[in-house]
Amino acid sequence: MSFTEEDIIDRPELLKRYDAGERDFRTADLAGSKLSEVRLSGANLSRANLSEGDLFGANLFGANLSRANLSKANLLMANLYRANLSRADLRGANLSRANLFEAILSGANLSGANLGWAQLNASLVVATMSDANLEACNLRGAKLEGAELTGAKLEGADLRGADLRGADLRGADLRGAILSGANLLEVDLAGAGLRGAYLEGADLTRADLSEADLSWTNLNSAKLDGAALDGVDLTSTQYDEATMWPEDFSVPDGLRYVSQGSSSRQTEGPGPAVQSDPES
Repeated sequence: MSFTEEDIIDRPELLKRYDAGERDFRTADLAGSKLSEVRLSGANLSRANLSEGDLFGANLFGANLSRANLSKANLLMANLYRANLSRADLRGANLSRANLFEAILSGANLSGANLGWAQLNASLVVATMSDANLEACNLRGAKLEGAELTGAKLEGADLRGADLRGADLRGADLRGAILSGANLLEVDLAGAGLRGAYLEGADLTRADLSEADLSWTNLNSAKLDGAALDGVDLTSTQYDEATMWPEDFSVPDGLRYVSQGSSSRQTEGPGPAVQSDPES
């Protein structure tokens, strides 16, 4: 069965029905519920109200949370492996250290959410993540085309091979982030902080880097043709003969030229850890 918008269900009733084999909890009102460490893998919670709920360590493997209201919910260390969170409202939610591997968050609103140290090899196409905390987040290979990431904190994040085409990263903090091989085609990075970021082989074609801080970054083999570099800080930035600069751009003094033969390389670390039994 599904619930009407007026239906309120408490934890004992929810778990009783779940243990009895029921999985359809669409539109259920669970606002403020204490659901820490519950097992709800495969549950259908689409359009459910879980705002301000405590889902600490909850197992939501493969759950359907599309269009659910999870604003200000506590999802610290929750297992959302392969969960569907498309168009969910996650504003102000705490997703720190959550497992969001292969989750679908397309169109989700994560404004101001805390995803620090989360595992996010996920689909975040056109997701809204302005001012979100993604510090040291694992976004390797993530799909972030057109995502709204203005002012987001991505310091030390792993974005190797991520697809950020057309994303809005104005004013974002990407200090020390690993962006090697990332697709940053036509990305808006105006005023962004990228000091010490690793951009080897990144595609920054037609990206807006005006007033951005690219000091001490690695731009070996990066593509910057057509990029806007007005007011960009390139102090001690490293580049090589394969770096593609905009047409008629004069490489300023103070950059570090390193030939490809002697170029330092970022050590390839392991990919995102995948649980042997994601439902456990």
